[in-house]
Amino acid sequence: MRIGIDFGTSYSAAAAMVNGALTLIRFGDASQFRTAVFFPEVLPNPDDFRLTPALEAQVEALLLRMRRESPSLSEAQRHRDALRVVRRQWMEEQTRTAAASIASFQDALFGEEAVEAYLEEGTGHLIESPKSMLGYRLDPSVRRTIVNIAAHILEHIRLTATRQLGVSVRSAVIGRPVEFRSSMGLAGGEQALELLREASAIAGFDDVAFLEEPAAAAMHYHLSLAHRQHALIVDIGGGTTDVAYAELGGEDDPVIHQSWGLSKGGTDLDVGVSLHSFMPHFGKDVSTVPVHHFVEAASVHILPKQREFRRQNYRLVDEPFGTRLRALQQLGATTRLNRTAERVKIELGDNAVSDADLTFIEKGLALDIGRGDLERAADDFLSRLRRLLGQVRDEMPDVPASIFLTGGSSRSSLLQKEVQANFPATAVVAGDPSLGVVSGLAFASSRGT
Repeated sequence: MRIGIDFGTSYSAAAAMVNGALTLIRFGDASQFRTAVFFPEVLPNPDDFRLTPALEAQVEALLLRMRRESPSLSEAQRHRDALRVVRRQWMEEQTRTAAASIASFQDALFGEEAVEAYLEEGTGHLIESPKSMLGYRLDPSVRRTIVNIAAHILEHIRLTATRQLGVSVRSAVIGRPVEFRSSMGLAGGEQALELLREASAIAGFDDVAFLEEPAAAAMHYHLSLAHRQHALIVDIGGGTTDVAYAELGGEDDPVIHQSWGLSKGGTDLDVGVSLHSFMPHFGKDVSTVPVHHFVEAASVHILPKQREFRRQNYRLVDEPFGTRLRALQQLGATTRLNRTAERVKIELGDNAVSDADLTFIEKGLALDIGRGDLERAADDFLSRLRRLLGQVRDEMPDVPASIFLTGGSSRSSLLQKEVQANFPATAVVAGDPSLGVVSGLAFASSRGT
């Protein structure tokens, strides 16, 4: 059995064509789940460090070398320095072992259940949006970890589909953005596909194919059009924004003429809300803390940035910012802040004001965020989206008869208005924000694409 998989930055979904009808895979009561996985494993604790005979031998070896190289130091100072080095090496080895063992965890949780378990238990590993890291330069241990996490999510999808459909699922068409988020340009996109192939094999898929997400959405829209037309597909997801110019409808097959991509999406709006509305209350622009620290704290989907933020020392930062930053470094705090930013973004789509409860940082700390704040927070993303749509206007061969707007972030009225403003004479058709892409992937999987 072959299925379509929308392995998204924020949410993931799957579907299949069964007897010619679209069948959505259900994850509990929902047709999608947050792309997050929680492994209930305790992180290494420095307080667990004990000198075993092997570690004592390492300390003695370091002392011998220090006596030769640093004769001016006292024996007590040399012993403290040697012990510090051995403890640090022990912690690094424990961390590597914990990361490597992720591949064998049997008690993983997914979606909102994963986030809730992480926040309630206060231990373990929560990984959100692993797709956003696939195109970045990764050292070997992090690479293995990311592949294993992606494999767990894909296996969760495969096994859920197998149970629901009653047949073994071993083949899939997986959606991919036109342009992956990447630090390596085109090489990052190639690496991302390579890692997804590795993860798919570990997850039990014998065969996978990839289809650009706007092309998948175009196939979905194609099925609703009785007559042939040129259409523009705009897919604004959590991590990327993709556009395709296509010939759709009627009895002929859909034809994708051109596609464009932007490695920004709804998660960048969440980060923008956090930086613009929340981080000034942690000292951004009013303290000596470098701005990049706040970016690292807000980027919950990028593990290296989160680690960098947590290792900073804010004990000398002026109050109340020092205490607030240290509270934000506690396990789960940046995840809570990001969820608050996401909720504020959604609520301001329909309301003039949204409240942000930050009492998990400091008793009584609460903010009112207005729609104007959201517009300023979204300014960078809107500017990038405007440039992308301008490029599309300049390069597409003909004016489209319609624009099909889909993707989870297409719910935002700000983004809807931006798309319409760039094509004022063209009707915008709102597709299902969550299921437009996966429906097209299911259709493609049934055709052997």
